[in-house]
Amino acid sequence: MIRANCRACFTAADFDFIVRTLAPSRADRVSLVDLLSDSETRDSVLDHPLLVETILSNAGHLRISSQFYFYVLARHVLQQAGIGDRKLSDYIGSLLETFSRANHLPAADADHPGAQQYISDMLIALSRATPEQTFLLRAHVGNYSLFITGIFHENTQRRSLRGAPDIDFYEQVGRTNYQLVASHETARRCELTDVFTGLANRFHDVRLALNDLSDRLLHLDEDSNVAHLL
Repeated sequence: MIRANCRACFTAADFDFIVRTLAPSRADRVSLVDLLSDSETRDSVLDHPLLVETILSNAGHLRISSQFYFYVLARHVLQQAGIGDRKLSDYIGSLLETFSRANHLPAADADHPGAQQYISDMLIALSRATPEQTFLLRAHVGNYSLFITGIFHENTQRRSLRGAPDIDFYEQVGRTNYQLVASHETARRCELTDVFTGLANRFHDVRLALNDLSDRLLHLDEDSNVAHLL
């Protein structure tokens, strides 16, 4: 299950990268380390444009975590799209990080890993799912729809010309399923109600921000596998 927890997973190497990037002198480093102990100040520091610039100019040569990498880039493109919710950025960063670790898009059905690769299969599975499984399936449908139309939008468009569902279809399916899981007890228990509500309301805007991330910052090949995001 994907959670909005990228910022909780940052490593010592990530904070060292922040310090070295933003505070070149020893005196500045001490003060910045002190500032990073405060969560609100830390969030503000994470928005510094120099972090994005340094990551992009040194891609492949940085000792930073994938959670830090995806949070900073997701936060950057979402802010540019007028989406300032840090928790939503955190969730999108976690979504990208989760899919980047997979050799294929993960199935939500733990008993049959890899069996439900297509939206239609996942929707059919809802008819026999328990309430908890229903939540996981619908959240996965939303995440899957957002990911493939956000990061692999050109592939999605090209496949639609051969009869596959188009981006409008995935947007509608993704938005609807995010709306449904937002009211689920599991979402409330995991403190994701506001995230799912935000994704349902702004699915199109988030999708376009991820298009920008894919086109301008990640430079993925047309046939790139999810595992090759990093």
